[in-house]
Amino acid sequence: MPTPQFYNTLTRRLEPLEPRDGQGKNLLIYTCGPTVYANAHIGNFRAYVFEDLLQRHLQERGFKVRRVMNITDVDDKTIRGARESGMSLGEYTRPFKQAFFEDAETLRLLKAEAYPAATDPEHIARMIAMIDTLQKRGHAYQAEDKSVYFRISSYPGYGQLARIDPAGQRPGQRVASDEYEKEDIADFALWKAWVPEDGAVVWESPWGKGRPGWHIECSAMATGMLGETIDIHCGGVDNIFPHHEAEIAQCECSRQGDAPFVRYWMHCAHLMVEGAKMAKSSGNFFTLRDLLQMGWTGREVRYVLMGVHYRSSLNFTIEGLSAARGVLARLDEWNKRLLEMVAADQTSEKPDAATEGFFTSLDDDLNISGALAALFETVRESNRRMDQNRLTPPQARGLLDWYEKVNSVLAIQTDTSTETFPEIDALLAERASARLLKDWQRSDLLRDKLAALGWLVKDTKKGQKATKHP
Repeated sequence: MPTPQFYNTLTRRLEPLEPRDGQGKNLLIYTCGPTVYANAHIGNFRAYVFEDLLQRHLQERGFKVRRVMNITDVDDKTIRGARESGMSLGEYTRPFKQAFFEDAETLRLLKAEAYPAATDPEHIARMIAMIDTLQKRGHAYQAEDKSVYFRISSYPGYGQLARIDPAGQRPGQRVASDEYEKEDIADFALWKAWVPEDGAVVWESPWGKGRPGWHIECSAMATGMLGETIDIHCGGVDNIFPHHEAEIAQCECSRQGDAPFVRYWMHCAHLMVEGAKMAKSSGNFFTLRDLLQMGWTGREVRYVLMGVHYRSSLNFTIEGLSAARGVLARLDEWNKRLLEMVAADQTSEKPDAATEGFFTSLDDDLNISGALAALFETVRESNRRMDQNRLTPPQARGLLDWYEKVNSVLAIQTDTSTETFPEIDALLAERASARLLKDWQRSDLLRDKLAALGWLVKDTKKGQKATKHP
């Protein structure tokens, strides 16, 4: 079996995937999750679908993946939103967390092993401990505004990921906001001293009352959940600077040994909508829920978000959604023809070796175009053979077995149990969200509601399975 290779943003080249445990198959993956100040938009989900495709392919290739995705529930945006709405931070972010989990279910995203939230007490404690270590080692200092900043001049490797040179910065220049441009390169805030605008969003620390900066949150959660060295760290290209650059600096200056914080950095490109940058003012800003209300389905949106190579800019269009609907209908019809052929014969014959091209294409930096080409060539050729009565039932069964593996990666198959029951889909998504939020009472109530509607729900390692009562 070929060794998968991926483009490493840090080295700017394709590299064979070699897990940190040598010849083993265990991989640690950290993915930057949503900042829950609003419902995630399709640009956010482009990154999450790419990460899902990556994990699914790696698992199909025999790797055991431990993936953690963070939830940013305290930062400049969430605090501002809570203040403007007159809510507590927790009250404000909770519905957006729930919406994210529901949308992830709709898009068929695999569940991460854990979703640490920045406000979890154990992670706040780890952030404080990490900042304390950085200060003791001379990498951080408390400024006159009482906030604690990372001293960029103390870390010569700063700028390696984004390919920027910090040498020209003015001594003492600082940036307190969470997000900023490359031109603003400067010492960044690790711990922000409390200001009246923060209201009740405050924690005690050795430096006084305050809250963590955005960058230290991911550093503490990633290393706390997965250890000092992670195999793969994913995100959008907009995360490269300053966020991921800051993560590297914080982790590599506070670690015990000399192993790198991350071995492979993978970033997906921006999403455009109808050829323009997505913006509410332009009328081309979409959340997944907007598209569902327009009549599109989760698997159609997933197909479009997945259908262009992750490092290429994706132009998301309504025309593209319409094309996806046609493509998926074609696959459904092909699958139906194969199922009809094998109804009375369960023997299986391995399909043509050319079908392996689907997986070998994905081995090459997730070459989705090559993978889909292999899929549709198989569909075209097998349809032709069925038209000519030259495809046997064992061959059809072999193709169905292969297509099952393909769908373990693409997740675009028809969900026959609930595909035509949008009310049931919505309840299942809501229940999945409740379980991720550990709201067991709500989960049980939704299970009972589904049962009253005639659906039996079972919780499995791969998620919940709904079956219609006979």
